[in-house]
Amino acid sequence: MLRTARTTHFIDDRFITLRAAGFALASAALIAASTACGGEIKDVKEVSVDSATPSTTPATTSVGKDSSAGSIGTTPAVVQPVSLADAEGVYREKRYGDAAALFSTYVEQHPNNPWGHYMLGLSSWKAGDLDRAETAFVRAQELDPKHVKTLLNLARVNLDQGKPNDALTRVTAALALDSTSGDGYRLMGRVRAAMNQPNEAVVAYRVALSRDPADVWSMNNLGLLLIQQGKSEEALGPLARAVQLDSTVAVFQNNLGIALERTGRYTLASQVFKAAVAVDSSYAKAKVSLARVEGRKDDPSVTPVELVTLAESFDREIRSVQMGGPIPKN
Repeated sequence: MLRTARTTHFIDDRFITLRAAGFALASAALIAASTACGGEIKDVKEVSVDSATPSTTPATTSVGKDSSAGSIGTTPAVVQPVSLADAEGVYREKRYGDAAALFSTYVEQHPNNPWGHYMLGLSSWKAGDLDRAETAFVRAQELDPKHVKTLLNLARVNLDQGKPNDALTRVTAALALDSTSGDGYRLMGRVRAAMNQPNEAVVAYRVALSRDPADVWSMNNLGLLLIQQGKSEEALGPLARAVQLDSTVAVFQNNLGIALERTGRYTLASQVFKAAVAVDSSYAKAKVSLARVEGRKDDPSVTPVELVTLAESFDREIRSVQMGGPIPKN
């Protein structure tokens, strides 16, 4: 069993099967060490869209479900031979540059082990070396063509490289192998958005939610996309549900506040921005947003809303699709 890690745009912890029968790990202990590694790179890494937004327009925050690259550190002196356990220990410490150096040596020693190339890809990616990450993932995929997570993470690297067409090829191949993958459809949403195909992106996010009604990152990404399309009223449901499921993510709170602000509900927006600041006092976007709406009176022509009601309504909509209803289209 393998475990992937979940990341300037959008990465979850799940066990996955290594199908390359000829490349089994040396021992049960080594397999156990492998499965303890990683944490799937979320399908979203935070990206600001401020630069594409007029200064008078509220700034939103996009997700690339993800974490920071972590400390790269000093490249260690590589001692021969390198074991997977040693390299994975460094990776778990988030010393991604060091881990990449170790996995690079490991794959030289074990060139036909797809897990080594896969972990080299993850480590290089998190260390910011996109070209080496791409090369490593491509080799892992060549050795194990049916490994869905390799294809998905390769697509994420392609997106970070600004190559959405390549990313589309990888995601399409992954979904051909596993059409039930919510992660795959969430990533397809990112790819379609990067290709300036917002309607297709909305559909992809909704399919992802039909696979997993608790996928908060698909909710956030869907809500953000709707805001960017000028459909802030429609964005309220998925964003309210994302916050209801996980109120500890300041990005969710900020994007919900933006949707409320753009629909003229300034009082409620102010409350949500305050919640975002409470979650992360260093989150500058939420502070700027809060200062922008505080003291503004609600648009009297706009119908008041209850966030709990919006969240529950969206949840019912998604679960009706999960039970066999039609997938809502944009």
